[in-house]
Amino acid sequence: MQKLKIEIKWAIIFSVVVLLWMVLEKMSGLHDKYIDYHMYFTNLFAIPAIIVMVMALKDKKKRFYNGMMNYKQGFISGIILTVFIALLSPLTQWITTYIITPEYFPNVIKRSVELGYYKTTMDAEANFNYSNYAIQGIIGALIMGFITIAIAMIFIRSGNKKTN
Repeated sequence: MQKLKIEIKWAIIFSVVVLLWMVLEKMSGLHDKYIDYHMYFTNLFAIPAIIVMVMALKDKKKRFYNGMMNYKQGFISGIILTVFIALLSPLTQWITTYIITPEYFPNVIKRSVELGYYKTTMDAEANFNYSNYAIQGIIGALIMGFITIAIAMIFIRSGNKKTN
């Protein structure tokens, strides 16, 4: 467990950043008044997500590998971090759905039917619900995490060719 301490710490930090982002979205009106813009602005979360992932990998390199981490070591650490983030994502989605912004799903369901994205409320409800978002969160965390670490490790790995 000591070997995974850094990954667990950063998965928790990542989850807190997700929740703070959700509060920011709600406060800015993206979950009600400006819901039409939500699908565009929510993608900006990629910026803090990448920053946190890079910080986590740099922390692992500095504290666990004493500044010398090759691509494989970093990639494995990143996979572990990504899995922990994915495992925490249903909890962060639950907190978002039921505590931070319980009005989001009713609002997006109503608006998506009004705009014709879905023909019926029932069709929209099949997409916009906690269960679906929890599954999407796990899959999205895994896919984006793996892509992020694969690219980030090109830059984070140690420059000494003997360790690559």
